[in-house]
Amino acid sequence: MVLTLYGYPISTCSKRVAVVLHEKQVPFKFVTIDLATGEQKAPVHLEKHPFGETPYIVDDDGFVLYESRAIARYIEEKYAGQGTTLIPRDLKAKGLFEQAVSIETANFDPYASKAAQEKISKPAMTGLAPDEAYFESQIKELAKNLDVYDKILSKQKYLAGDEITLADLFHLPYAEALPYTGTKVIEERPNVARWLSDLRARPSWQAVKDGVSGTA
Repeated sequence: MVLTLYGYPISTCSKRVAVVLHEKQVPFKFVTIDLATGEQKAPVHLEKHPFGETPYIVDDDGFVLYESRAIARYIEEKYAGQGTTLIPRDLKAKGLFEQAVSIETANFDPYASKAAQEKISKPAMTGLAPDEAYFESQIKELAKNLDVYDKILSKQKYLAGDEITLADLFHLPYAEALPYTGTKVIEERPNVARWLSDLRARPSWQAVKDGVSGTA
């Protein structure tokens, strides 16, 4: 048996898990759950993810885990001896990693996700026009935070130092989506643009950016 990832191929959270699986060189099966039809709310999936969302994994021993960042940490810990090391082992380096994870969850994801959902997901899934004022309010807050990112990244290659970590990869799904909203919030900040260009070029992201598929 191999690990199975259940999700939607173009889902940001499914991509967040899949890019880590590729970095860690972990073979996996992928099972599509159709979010458009509400399949994630079916009893068979609610048994695995009680909030009726995606993704979740079923590991080769039957262990079930949901929430993309938790899954990513689990994969890194289980397969620590292979692929790219994505959580530092040194105490101080790990502290900086945890700091970087908190930066992403508090200062990037809330604004980038809402902006992308308003401008891309809402029209696609509901047919409704985006609320431009709301979109701009999210971009304004994100821009202020990315100014700080730009200062941090002027001194180091990645968010936690000079080695890539999960904290960097966690940004990729919504960072990839933002240009499609029409904003230049990334391109206007040279160090942020350099950092994300480096991340986007990684083979792991190239393998999943257009949609997740299994490797086993």
